[in-house]
Amino acid sequence: MTWNLWWRFGPWEARRDAIAHVLREERPDVLGLQEVWGSASENFAGWLAKELGMEWVWSRSPVQDRWHRRNGGDTSVDVGVAVLSRYPILETAERRLPAAGFPDDGKTVLHALIDAPGGPLPFFTTHLNSGPAESGVRCAQVRELAAFVNERTGWGTVRASGSFPPVVSGDFNAEPDFDEVRLIGGYKTAPAEPGLVLLDAWRFADPSQPHGTWDIAHRDSVNFGDRPSRIDYLFVGLPGPDGRGWIRSARRAADAPVDGVWPSDHAAVVAELATGPVLVLQRSLF
Repeated sequence: MTWNLWWRFGPWEARRDAIAHVLREERPDVLGLQEVWGSASENFAGWLAKELGMEWVWSRSPVQDRWHRRNGGDTSVDVGVAVLSRYPILETAERRLPAAGFPDDGKTVLHALIDAPGGPLPFFTTHLNSGPAESGVRCAQVRELAAFVNERTGWGTVRASGSFPPVVSGDFNAEPDFDEVRLIGGYKTAPAEPGLVLLDAWRFADPSQPHGTWDIAHRDSVNFGDRPSRIDYLFVGLPGPDGRGWIRSARRAADAPVDGVWPSDHAAVVAELATGPVLVLQRSLF
């Protein structure tokens, strides 16, 4: 599951309980979070992990200025990304993403290797730049992200039987036809890293279900059109020879108020992956 939590915007005190309510109902095994708040007294990812009985790790953004300004100048609360897991986290790593000549927003990608049933699962979460004119920045960030995924997993060159493919989650601030999304996929254009193909899990969703993930709480906001935009993703590497990690389904979640409170302005994306060997029909994905 991936979900942008809308930092400390709106009625955040009420929203924190609504967020916890959604996660108790969804019960994700592994969860990537963006716009997670942290302070000297509390980290929201840690609070959620305690409430849900999960392990957690977070990556604080090294540049906080814009977020502090948007919070009325309050410098006591920071923003970052996090991973929560029902299974042990074996190792973690993080990587700064480039600003590519634009103001540095301190973006990072966080990796957690999960001791999941069926074998270790390499899970990544990130949050790319949001400016409407910053596609070039996001493309540079995607190239660094893909290099990091390949460094941690080698999945672009070796797909071993009995291994899970990498899962990359996050808010990419880009719709499916944007250059940066095509680049991270690596199958609608040349891949960002040689051999690294990451499938958009939404390819396996029911096409009749609502697809938008952003602006669900503020329908009058500018969002590239009259419909909520799909900018939140779960990307999954091609499965290994035994089909482990095959995407069984994908759907939207966290897309309704809880007791009148919108948990976030983003909906979540949930995907179900095969945890053991499966028979994969020999057919083209494309």
